[in-house]
Amino acid sequence: MTAKISPENVLQPRSVEQVVAGRPTSDGAGVKLTRVFAQDLQRRLDPFLLLDAFGSDKADDYIAGFPDHPHRGFETVTYMIAGRMLHKDSAGNQGLLENGGVQWMTAGRGVIHSEIPQQEEGVMEGFQLWLNLPASTKMSAPWYRDFRNHELPQFVTEQNAQVTVIAGQSHGVAGAVTRDTTEPIYLDVRLPAGATFEQAVPPGHNVFVYVYRGELSIGNKGVPQQRMALFANNGQADGVRVEATADSRFLLLAGKPLNEPIVQYGPFVMNSQQEIHQAISDFREGRLAATEP
Repeated sequence: MTAKISPENVLQPRSVEQVVAGRPTSDGAGVKLTRVFAQDLQRRLDPFLLLDAFGSDKADDYIAGFPDHPHRGFETVTYMIAGRMLHKDSAGNQGLLENGGVQWMTAGRGVIHSEIPQQEEGVMEGFQLWLNLPASTKMSAPWYRDFRNHELPQFVTEQNAQVTVIAGQSHGVAGAVTRDTTEPIYLDVRLPAGATFEQAVPPGHNVFVYVYRGELSIGNKGVPQQRMALFANNGQADGVRVEATADSRFLLLAGKPLNEPIVQYGPFVMNSQQEIHQAISDFREGRLAATEP
């Protein structure tokens, strides 16, 4: 759906604090991916916990997928650029994630799910983001929603930036999902060479971009493909401004910090070691997916 927009004028853009290169790794049943960031930047990028980028035209890199595994205490947002992935979970949800689609899952008090590729050849490319939950809702009931590409709000700016609004709000266009506590903004932006894109962001929010096509220039700092630019929390800044030095595509994410303790053990993210021990015990004894609040 293409929406009408209200242009955003950023008067004092944030500067880039650092440019980060992800590290190659594997997860699930051996799926090869790039871990853009994880535990080393969780406090700095609060409320975001992890971003994985996966992309390959070699079936051996992805075919085994992600068999049954648990989560508790946060949300997962899977954005598929190319390919097909089947989701099934212990709450009875099932959905096929396809090109340009998004799967948003709130693990809450506990869910066991699988994500299995539905292809034996061709390109599979996408991202998985982990978004933290506040302590008050970590033990909430699981929630799940699939969005096909045409269900995601989209708009085009005067400089021909093509924007998909997965979460939050951009240029007056509300995204597919909103969250009152963490206030995430999640955009996928196509930006032609020489064009600029501006996004208003509240001063207290943490912000980053991940470039997965082309190259950006942000305040005369180059951000090449497969790099993340983490923006400084400049007190007087009112947003971010980026320019494409080549035809580019990038994710822009911003969120309001929870400022709560973060304790992670694998697929569990809670506020204390005691809660982690309880999550492990619940999983081992078959209680995790059925735990009542």
